[in-house]
Amino acid sequence: MNETLQLMHSHRSVRSYQDKPVAPELLDAVLDAAWKGPTSINGQQISLVVVQDPERRKRIAEIAGGQPWIAQAPVFVAVVMDFHKTRLGVEMAGEKQVIHDSVEAFAVGSVDAGIALGNMITAAHAAGLGVVPIGGIRRDPQAMIDLLELPELTFPLVGLVIGHVQDDADLKPRLPRASFIHRESYQAAELAGHIAAYDDTLRRHWQDIGRADGEPWTANTARYYRQVYFPKVAPVARAQGFGFDQ
Repeated sequence: MNETLQLMHSHRSVRSYQDKPVAPELLDAVLDAAWKGPTSINGQQISLVVVQDPERRKRIAEIAGGQPWIAQAPVFVAVVMDFHKTRLGVEMAGEKQVIHDSVEAFAVGSVDAGIALGNMITAAHAAGLGVVPIGGIRRDPQAMIDLLELPELTFPLVGLVIGHVQDDADLKPRLPRASFIHRESYQAAELAGHIAAYDDTLRRHWQDIGRADGEPWTANTARYYRQVYFPKVAPVARAQGFGFDQ
């Protein structure tokens, strides 16, 4: 197995960082991994907002629900769905953009944001840096929009903390591979058994690392998915000019 695959197979979300800046050329290389990534129809409907100012990072940590590692690490990158940029291009071509009035816009924007995020994660690991993705910026998206001065038809989907690792994290076990990779068609029959087995695996993992507050996967997932845990996303997206009726 080559080094890149080994890095990808050993991903850990790091929540402890050194008080040490990331070299500008190293950060640019990580950012460029996202910039060079593929996007649907070459629309390039993603922009990155790089935040290094300590006070701004502290504010993002608050917006995200109190995540101190955002303020601790030297770099935070907001991955922004950007149909403001595409609308300008469409209008320069003499046409009117309508894609932002559809669910498809959020689907394609989210897919392309995920590609950019994944590329940055791999690049940062390859550079010897630690990362943790932050979905919590959607907890109060309007606050993020105001902080980053985002124009209409943009939306902050996810963020990424980047820095030099202080205390490394443990490698968390995943659901059984057979619950993730399906051959030719979705294999539902054994899924409940895989989930039950994973609950047992995760319980042992929490015990092994001394996490008394660790939950089984079913309980943790239920705690979030029994509700819409970021309810401000839809109203703020609409206020930003997005529609969901097509």
